[in-house]
Amino acid sequence: MKTSKPKAKPPRRIAVIGAGIAGIACARTLMQAGHHVTVFDKNQAVGGRMATTETAFGTFDYGAQYFTVRDPRFLLALQATAQHVCRPWSANLVRVLDAFGRVASAALPGRESHWVPTPGMNALVEHWAQPFVSQKQIELETRVVGIERDRMAPRQWQLRTQGSPGVPDAEHVFSGFDQVLLATTAAQAQRLLFDDAAHPKFAKALQDVRVAPCWTLLLAYPQASQPTLSHLGPQWNAARSNHHRIAWLARESSKPGRGGVERWTVQASAAWSHEHQEDDTPRVQAKLHKAFAEVTGIRAEPTMATVHCWGSAQTIKPLGRSHLWDDKAGLGLAGDWCLGHRVEDAFISGLELALSVA
Repeated sequence: MKTSKPKAKPPRRIAVIGAGIAGIACARTLMQAGHHVTVFDKNQAVGGRMATTETAFGTFDYGAQYFTVRDPRFLLALQATAQHVCRPWSANLVRVLDAFGRVASAALPGRESHWVPTPGMNALVEHWAQPFVSQKQIELETRVVGIERDRMAPRQWQLRTQGSPGVPDAEHVFSGFDQVLLATTAAQAQRLLFDDAAHPKFAKALQDVRVAPCWTLLLAYPQASQPTLSHLGPQWNAARSNHHRIAWLARESSKPGRGGVERWTVQASAAWSHEHQEDDTPRVQAKLHKAFAEVTGIRAEPTMATVHCWGSAQTIKPLGRSHLWDDKAGLGLAGDWCLGHRVEDAFISGLELALSVA
């Protein structure tokens, strides 16, 4: 008895909101399945929290610091398309520091590899997003402010958007989408979908998700780049800290392809970031710089210092499944917060949402 193969779904027009790794992983999977996909993002560039900023002293990865690979699907995607983009980072990671900067225990040999894209963390997402850029199927600097049924075709969706502030004719409506997929923070998804209580199924699923903010301090010490001084401070290049203000420190200049100027990225703890989320930036910068000096012993004044606050960074309580998908409504949600806060969590979430849709 012959069995017939499942009938392939016809191509659809799909909007993906968010151009971080979850959104691009989702969009590229759907594009490869033959669907017409348009990606929207409020920022000037793709990457989300796989973010890199350029300064006069070199680049800083001021969001995700590295990634590890555990899922074979993530490994396959990297091997297939991005081997030349990503390089191993010998982080010389210290596992735990006490509150006074003393090393409590060092990383053991044989732990899983740390990988970084080059020349910055955003390079991997930029590489995967290139087909959307070349085919003009990505709308950057475009903030989606409303998702509603298309008045001309009630079974489809339309997006109301705003462009950059001060840009004439910045408001647009993009219509005719069969499905809309949000690869945003949980908070952004709630603002777009749940304010009118029109999607109680998703609202109930998200009510227990908790994501903490993160203050991030960037420091540059070009005086350490002289021939007589290779670097300042400790011998390690990265640390997880028990200091009450700081959770993570990394010497950016130790990453491959980043240049030789001594630079540090310092990420505050979730609890401290939450407590001080509304503080003014000079106060936050001063407190984090003081804590950095206590942990590293680096007392020199940096030539450059700046702070950035991520409103949603570390997942405290994840959704507990890889994504949300409502086939009848044609709406879906993905993001690292579904599973955790690792780069791979975001990739798997976007991938599995796409496979549900396709």
